[in-house]
Parts: sequence; structure tokens; C-alpha cells
Amino acid sequence: MRHLRVGVAILTMGDRPEELAALLRSVAMQDTPASRIVVVGNGAPLPPLPDGVTGVELAENLGVAGGRNVALATLRSLGDVDVVVDLDDDGLLISPDVFTRLVDLYEGEPKLGIVSFRIADERGRTARRHVPRLRAKDPMRGGLVTTFLGGGHGLSMAMLDEIGGWPEPFFYAHEETDLAWRALDAGWQVLYEPELVLQHPWTSPTRHAVFHRMVARNRVWLAKRHLPAPLVPFYLGTWTAMTVLRARSRTGLRAWFGGFAEGLRTPCPPRRPMRWATVWRMARLGRPPVI
Repeated sequence: MRHLRVGVAILTMGDRPEELAALLRSVAMQDTPASRIVVVGNGAPLPPLPDGVTGVELAENLGVAGGRNVALATLRSLGDVDVVVDLDDDGLLISPDVFTRLVDLYEGEPKLGIVSFRIADERGRTARRHVPRLRAKDPMRGGLVTTFLGGGHGLSMAMLDEIGGWPEPFFYAHEETDLAWRALDAGWQVLYEPELVLQHPWTSPTRHAVFHRMVARNRVWLAKRHLPAPLVPFYLGTWTAMTVLRARSRTGLRAWFGGFAEGLRTPCPPRRPMRWATVWRMARLGRPPVI
């Protein structure tokens, strides 16, 4: 039986060469070796890379979605890959059997489209926002979910061939949910597997100045693009209320509403509303698309 071939895609802004080098060493130490490894410098020069690693330097930052699509295209050009593993450049694979276990998961379920890793810091802590389900108190409870984590995950290339790649206009924020919703609507599974760990420094999601704007704009685009029309106001109303209740900064809240207005007045990527059967499937998985 032929084992599935793993390709690795890493984005970098060029400002963490030591962390990138450590990540590449952890990839090289995997029991199941990667068939292809691509590092994309997203608008930044790349440091010297180890033999067998393909580097691509982009003249401008295309965002997470655009950079990952370049990595996918490069992997395809290099040869056949069955599973793509996307990793943050400041992450670390602390176990040598991550790819082996990932391949076992994909070989055991033909309709497995996405596998979300658990993100944990050096002390083993996982932030609630890094658990891709509503009941996030126990990060060790895995299972089928409706979205996934961008920092570390596996993607079926067969799934990507069917549903397409990352939504480039999103740049960053909610691009994972866009991809997951398309996968679910096409009949693929999204799995959160907490035993697959990417070690990552503990960070705040608001460290980027445009965070609030991008999150709000892309939330609106997500609804406009994928939800049946009757659900759009419920989804956006729920998230508006939650944002106001959680807001800790007037400046951040103003930026959020600015992004929300931008999402309403600007065209989103092509509208492809999901089937009502997918809505029901997501509800049964514990997260109906109204929250």
C-alpha cells in the first residue's frame, strides 16, 4: 500500500530566521519525511535554506491567503503531494511522529479534508481562541468541527482540487473558516486532533494594528459569500452583539465597526451559499452558522 505523500508549506515575513531554522529542523526530524518543503517569503527576503527546501520570494506581502496559494502552486509544480501541512514560521513540531499520525488519519478516512492541530505554548497551554469549537474549556477534547486553526493544520490535496484554494481577497482573518465551510458543503470532514501539537509562543491576536478592521470586514464577507440569505442578519447580528459585549477598547471597537461597514459596502468574493443540509450538519456538529 502506497503511503500518502506530505508536502509542507511555511510562510515567513523574514523577521524570524532563527525560529524558521528551528521549525525546519523539527520538520526534518519527522519519522515520516516530507516529500516537498516550500518556504514563501511573503514580501520579504528569505534566509539561507537547507538543502531540499524550495524558497519563493514574493515582491509584496500577499497576505496569509495569497501567500499560501503561492505555496500550494509551488508544491504542485514540484510533484505529486497528497497532504499539505501549513505551519507558522515561529512554530515548532515537538514530536517526531506528527506526520506519521497525520498520514494514518487521512488513510483511515477518505473524506477527511482538514486536520486542525492543537496550538500550545512552551508550558503546554492552549488559548481558548485556539480551540475550534464553542465549548473550548477542555482543549484536549478532539473530534469533528466546523473550522480550524491556521497556525498548524493538514489539508487534503484532493479536497483542494475540488473546492479551490484560499480566498485571497480576505488577506488574513477568517480565511480558515471560509475554506472549512466550502469543504463541509462539498461533503468533506474537518477534524480537530489535539494530539497533533504545534508549539507556538503565547501571543495576543490584537497585536496587529489592522486586526479589528480585518476581522469585521471578513466576517461580513464570510456571511455574504456563504450563508443562505435568511441566516445572514442572524449571523452578523450575533457577532455584533458579542463584539460590543467583549470590547475592551473604544479605539478597537471603532476600528471594528469601520471594518464592518467596509464589508457591507464592498463586494465579497463570488457568492456561493451553502446548502441547508450543510447548515443542519454544522448544527449537529455543535456550531450552527449563526455564531
